[in-house]
Amino acid sequence: MNSVKNTFSIKDLENLSGIKAHTIRIWEKRYNVFEPTRTDTNIRLYDIKALQKLLNITLLHDYGYKISKISKLSDEEIKAKVRGIVSEKSAKHHAISSFKMAMMNFDQKLFFETYDELLSEKNFNEVFFEVFIPLMEELGELWQSDTITPAHEHFISYLIKLKLLINTEEVIKKPALFDDKTFVLFLPLNEIHELGLMYLNYELNYRGYSTVYLGESVPVENLADLKKYFNNIVCIGYITVEPDKEHVNDYVQTLQNTVLEDANEVWLIGRMTENISPRVVNPKTKIFKSITELLGEL
Repeated sequence: MNSVKNTFSIKDLENLSGIKAHTIRIWEKRYNVFEPTRTDTNIRLYDIKALQKLLNITLLHDYGYKISKISKLSDEEIKAKVRGIVSEKSAKHHAISSFKMAMMNFDQKLFFETYDELLSEKNFNEVFFEVFIPLMEELGELWQSDTITPAHEHFISYLIKLKLLINTEEVIKKPALFDDKTFVLFLPLNEIHELGLMYLNYELNYRGYSTVYLGESVPVENLADLKKYFNNIVCIGYITVEPDKEHVNDYVQTLQNTVLEDANEVWLIGRMTENISPRVVNPKTKIFKSITELLGEL
């Protein structure tokens, strides 16, 4: 059975575009911008072309075009107007929309074309911060609302990882500028959300620091082995869903008991760190609310 969506409810369109379902219905009824099919129970269903058109209309609408004017344009004219918009905000918005369409259609070619277009105007750091991070945050919400399937999320995550790996390889080849600390990057056991950690590894190497990247699902006891090889370790753990809020404080205590000695430090980041009690945090452990805040510590 194929689990990939190619038709969407009006709620899906709202989640993907940010335009309220009520507004979409008005646009549809008053201006005939969409022609949904209907189920036997009279529920509207929209195809992938309708989604693409809505994302384009959303961009034009945000840019000041009135829906009454947009509705008089053909699909090709709408696309041409979108291509003609070159402002910074719109370029970012358009790129995110294009990446969403690439994801919904499993279209690698569109992903690479959009990425190359962005890279002609921005460096990789800007592309990641301004486009990929907001995109991934949106995807998390879309996945939770059942608008996209795990297949969609895996597809787009893999392509972003590919770009991260290519750029990380380039900076790793350069000799480290700072060797007083070694940053060990890991995800806790059963944690698999790796993109943020991969980006931190790229940034640390880009800035001239030495790293050891361990990646996903690393048992705490494995981190103890690193103390045999390096002095002055900073262990960076990215906690998105594991350990959960019931177990995260016990985990932090175990991690600190395992890693913290001499000049070693623990840095923690990720959504689950909100649940860490200040009472369990050692003075040599730092908790960061964002990648930007962590990089500021450097």
